[in-house]
Amino acid sequence: MTQKIHLIAAARPNFMKIAPLYHALSKQDWCEPSIIHTGQHYDANMSDDIFADLMLPDPHFHLSVGGGTHAEQVGKVMMAYENICLNIQRPDLLIVVGDVNSTAACAQVAAKLHITVAHLEAGLRSGDRLMPEEINRLVTDAICDYLWTPSPDADENLRREGHPESRIIRVGNIMMDSFELLSGKIIAEDAPTKYKLDEKSYGVVTLHRPSNVDNPKILHSLMDGLIENSKKIKLIFAVHPRTRNNLIKNNLWDKMQNLENLILIEPVSYVPFMSLVRSAKLIITDSGGIQEETTYLDIPCLTLRDNTERPITVTEGTNKLVKPEELSINVDKILKNDWVHGKKPENWDGHTAERITKIIDNLLNK
Repeated sequence: MTQKIHLIAAARPNFMKIAPLYHALSKQDWCEPSIIHTGQHYDANMSDDIFADLMLPDPHFHLSVGGGTHAEQVGKVMMAYENICLNIQRPDLLIVVGDVNSTAACAQVAAKLHITVAHLEAGLRSGDRLMPEEINRLVTDAICDYLWTPSPDADENLRREGHPESRIIRVGNIMMDSFELLSGKIIAEDAPTKYKLDEKSYGVVTLHRPSNVDNPKILHSLMDGLIENSKKIKLIFAVHPRTRNNLIKNNLWDKMQNLENLILIEPVSYVPFMSLVRSAKLIITDSGGIQEETTYLDIPCLTLRDNTERPITVTEGTNKLVKPEELSINVDKILKNDWVHGKKPENWDGHTAERITKIIDNLLNK
């Protein structure tokens, strides 16, 4: 009997995590993987274009949830996904990834319908419950049957919370699978040349977290920091829609647009973005996944956050948590090549999807 497997995709990082697994499962004769796109991100550059980059088919099911408050998103996703499971296709296994609202919502639907559910990238913790993602991580891990972790710290977090050992399986970091899957395309893209940037002569900036971009005082401070540091090194800033709206609302957009060494661009899909990242001298971000990719590529990363759910990127990698007022001194260190060369954590090797496929085969068929 062909086993039906649902893969949930909602936001940009999810797409990269499901792609290698979808391709690996599609090669098997014992299963039928389906992509459920909840529509939590509905900007074309953050959704449709990324599907094309990742060589994914159109989603098999599209829930078209869109924006809204956290409660609205979770509620709409739960109702729409429950309808799929009850009336269209009940899966033998649901796989949720990451820590967005759709992850927690679909996991709850499956758990209540007694559908086996696995969480890919389980066990990550920032310790900061002010972050909505932290609530999603805790809720999802609490109700999943299988917890697939990327690193030893994630294993320890789950053990400390009382999860049984039988549920915890360290599989590695599937984001590295996506990079290796598309490395040829990423190199061929040569995005820096399109923006007239020389290799290792520029930095890439991404900022989108509410704690950074919703508070006018913090936003002004961060933009002042970018302006100051753009005098030392060119910066290319992929401006998230939320960030752009706040820049306009706070009368910063025109000011930021008219700087010679600060290039503002729309969010770009995975291949051109990683083409920019791999040739950069440094990254300034508040994102999660980029902390991992820079560690994998041995690129200095300055993360504008008080905490991270990926501490291994700090303890073993090239990442450092910095406050806005510490940005300049750390940029100076990087420009002087005074920065740690990290190492790739165990199982960050581009073969995570293969390991998971074997686990699923044993789970469903053996």
